[in-house]
Amino acid sequence: MSPEIMLIVAVTSVIQSMFGAGILLFGTPLLLLFGYEFVDVLVVLLPISLAINLLQIFQHHAHIDFVFYRKILLMTLPPIAVFLFLVTHLRINIGLIIGPFLLFIALKEFSTTIARIIDRMMRYETVYFVVMGVVHGLSNLGGSLLTAIVHHKNYEKDVARVTVAASYGTFAVVQLLTLWLSSGQQIDVPVYDNLIYLTVGAMIFQLTDAMFYAQIDRDKYRRIFALFLALSGLVLIMRSLA
Repeated sequence: MSPEIMLIVAVTSVIQSMFGAGILLFGTPLLLLFGYEFVDVLVVLLPISLAINLLQIFQHHAHIDFVFYRKILLMTLPPIAVFLFLVTHLRINIGLIIGPFLLFIALKEFSTTIARIIDRMMRYETVYFVVMGVVHGLSNLGGSLLTAIVHHKNYEKDVARVTVAASYGTFAVVQLLTLWLSSGQQIDVPVYDNLIYLTVGAMIFQLTDAMFYAQIDRDKYRRIFALFLALSGLVLIMRSLA
């Protein structure tokens, strides 16, 4: 069992427990920096991400925005599968594109001018959803675009988190199926270790949900969500420049 994987799983599980996404967004670049192969990173992180999403869905399934979710199913999932299949053995660095975009989205909370610009951008939802799928298939970073558009829609906090969780969890299912069907290479991750990481992630969700998420009101949650997007953008920019 790897101490750096355990630490990364613990920290990113707190983030995903709050916002419905984060394990793949932060965990992927961090584990790549430690020298792990892209496919091995997916095998470790996807089950943990999916487990936390399922717990969130079970808790607040009645709040899922199914209109939004249907767009994910129709427009985002196919490109995820296609582009993950194509780049299983490649690394595509698009953080310098996504990072500034996330910072821009985060500033919506503090500028009415930026809010109006983003409102006009988000009218092209079909293109946005397709691009989200391409990005996630290529780089595992589509969760950043997912959280950006959910934040833009000004949902109540339970609706925001569970809608992200349902969408992100479905991303994970498609990715796992694609890897299972397309990857003929040896996966260098012990199953027993994976079970430990998954258990730790699920326990952290229960603690985070009770101690932090339940205590935050809607307005504070939106401000914290904006900070999460800004942090995501900065991480992607720094990763690209490293």
